Amino acid sequence: MNETEFPMSQAISEAQDAAVRGEVPVGCVLVAAVTGNVITAAGNRTEELGDPTAHAEMLAIREAVARRKTPRLEEVDMYVTLEPCAMCAAVISFARIRRLYFGAYDPKGGGVEHGGKFFSQPTCHHAPEVYGGMEETQCAHMLKTFFTEKR
Repeated sequence: MNETEFPMSQAISEAQDAAVRGEVPVGCVLVAAVTGNVITAAGNRTEELGDPTAHAEMLAIREAVARRKTPRLEEVDMYVTLEPCAMCAAVISFARIRRLYFGAYDPKGGGVEHGGKFFSQPTCHHAPEVYGGMEETQCAHMLKTFFTEKR
């Protein structure tokens, strides 16, 4: 297992837990770039919390900045199972995440490679290095299965 496989497998596990809770299966893990240690992990909780901002990325960032007592996560890498939406991309930028690794692409709701392409906008003050398509097949399958079962 290479250095990026473990955090993504943990993000997938968080996404699976979210699906069990009836949430859209998205999971996120934040890792300290220097040590490789997991800082925090989260899955979607929008339904549970009744909060449209309770995306996995938002929850993970909130917990990490609270633990570190700083609004900046400059030496932190994010692993998430789905291309972040525009809201999450903005927060990733504001938090100064170093690298973003994501699984499935999201042509409809994504804000990184699709939609507004937040990191490409002139108003974006910080853009992380972005690596899409990690474990894409598994991540996309999880989402397709979840929505097929909902219908």
